[in-house]
Amino acid sequence: MPTLYLIHGFVGVGKTTFSKSLEKETGAKRFTHDEWMIERHGDNPQGDFNALYAEIEKEIWVLAEAALKQDQDVILDYGFWKRAEREKYKSRGESLGATVTLYNLICADNVSKDRVLKRTAAKENGALMIDENAITAFRAQFEPVAPDEGAITIQTD
Repeated sequence: MPTLYLIHGFVGVGKTTFSKSLEKETGAKRFTHDEWMIERHGDNPQGDFNALYAEIEKEIWVLAEAALKQDQDVILDYGFWKRAEREKYKSRGESLGATVTLYNLICADNVSKDRVLKRTAAKENGALMIDENAITAFRAQFEPVAPDEGAITIQTD
């Protein structure tokens, strides 16, 4: 039975670093949405970000679903900021016979903010450009994992 790993966390908490480590440890196929976005649209995408995000999300799921059907473990490094999104993917995975494991990555707000601003200033390859205003706006959209979701919490600071 394959495992679908859902990686939840705010910007800068270390989701992709954790996902890469999990990939090496488990052999799971890793999908990191930001990497696809940067490859197609650059590190500062122009246009309707939500539409671009949705397009990539659909494409990734086609590949992830195919992998799960072939008993391949899959890591979705999406952030999963909304509970409804976490529940949607949990249901999708379970409907394919996968075990679903939700990881909740956390660190102090000042640590995640510093990480994001440093990688943006350094124009690090593989990182979307996010400024302080975006971090504040994103925080309003973020839904922490609730205790009843059964997540494995990883402290990253």
